[in-house]
Amino acid sequence: MQQKTTILKYTKLPILIFIFGLISTSTFAQKLKIDGVAVVIGKNIVLDSDIEKFKQEVEVRSEGKITISDCEMLEELMQQKLLAHHAIIDSVLVSDAEINSRVERSVQYFTQQYGSEDKVIAAYGFNDLDDLKKELFTVQKENLLIEKEQEKITEKIDVTPEEVRLYFNGLKTSNELPEFPAEIELAQIVLYAAPTKEEEDRIVAQLEEIKKEIEEGASFKMKAIINSDDPGVTQNGGRYEVTKESQFIKEFKEMAFSLDVGQVSKPFKSDFGYHLMQLHEVRGNMRVASHILIQPDIPESRLKDTKERAEKLATDIKEGKLSFEEAVKKYSEDKETKNNGGTIVNPYTGETKFDLTRMDPDLYARVAELKKGELSDVFFDQNRNGEKMFKFIIMKDRTNTHVADLVEDYVKIQDLALRKKKEETITKWSKEKIKDTYIKMSDTHRKCTFEKNWKKEIAK
Repeated sequence: MQQKTTILKYTKLPILIFIFGLISTSTFAQKLKIDGVAVVIGKNIVLDSDIEKFKQEVEVRSEGKITISDCEMLEELMQQKLLAHHAIIDSVLVSDAEINSRVERSVQYFTQQYGSEDKVIAAYGFNDLDDLKKELFTVQKENLLIEKEQEKITEKIDVTPEEVRLYFNGLKTSNELPEFPAEIELAQIVLYAAPTKEEEDRIVAQLEEIKKEIEEGASFKMKAIINSDDPGVTQNGGRYEVTKESQFIKEFKEMAFSLDVGQVSKPFKSDFGYHLMQLHEVRGNMRVASHILIQPDIPESRLKDTKERAEKLATDIKEGKLSFEEAVKKYSEDKETKNNGGTIVNPYTGETKFDLTRMDPDLYARVAELKKGELSDVFFDQNRNGEKMFKFIIMKDRTNTHVADLVEDYVKIQDLALRKKKEETITKWSKEKIKDTYIKMSDTHRKCTFEKNWKKEIAK
């Protein structure tokens, strides 16, 4: 019987980078106490605790299909640190925008795992969401440096059709053809249930009254605790440290940098709702400010109307009165998907494909039984900004779990062959760079046997 090997086996290096950036928390979780340095690579270190934690992540992430020893894990970690070290030497540049995008994806992942941002913050011992994001920023910056250094090393690497064929035949001969999981591609139409003008006017008037009371001597912190819809208010009283590089929304940062110390802003609007802000301190490039957030209530009549509009639109599509793509362009109100035909991007991979077995449980329940071209039922949803909406989803494409086929899966096999060739190129690069890179290893870990000469031993 043919052995069905997980695709993860052939993409080990990229998977470790993914884990390093989004799954593992060993670099920031629980405000790490230094528990022993295993290896120093240039100016980068690997802690003893990193080895076990990363090893566990690999095994969990691969569902037990990849097992790895401590020494193998250490070598993978040293490889990452070597790449990060030489990325700095080679003046590899990464932008704050790229890093911030990764940070937001990380926060989304952790929030999904724990159920809420507050639970993530509590689980890892951070003061607030901004504190968590600062740590993630550091992790993701190194992650991007590693990836871009890899890209630089392998930018001229390619594979020919003949190389792809030989690669596939080699896997087939050794009974190691990978099994590709079921994948789907989804698109959505979203209609927001907007608040009434009367509700928005009410909130602005309420914030104007609070502003007046604060200017007459009332405590901003107490007003925030009583009135604010910011979930972090019970921990920090609505008080935050703000820089132009921090992860706050644009309107929040602009207001913080426009106020004088002690000044209370006018009510201002963002995607989260309506805010009132007071500036407390200026510390160089940092502003210390507090805010009150009030989110508008959506009346049941508006929710009912939005649901009915979504259901009618779905019916029109099913009856052929307009195509899904036409409906997206004309009616969908989701900024992120409106201009790409409603296609939903996987937040963890940045691609449009979803592994059906690795999806958000709620989304899985809605789409698991859909055939290609079928629509889901209209359903209610609410985003992290508090915006309420009704949406429905179409199954754009679907492939079931299957053993790799050269014709059907040519693009995927080509990608695997290319990754293997790139990994071989990086291995060759690493062996050369190890020679002139400062490496200090603890006596305990010098007992390991490595594929590369990390111990810089003279060949006998």
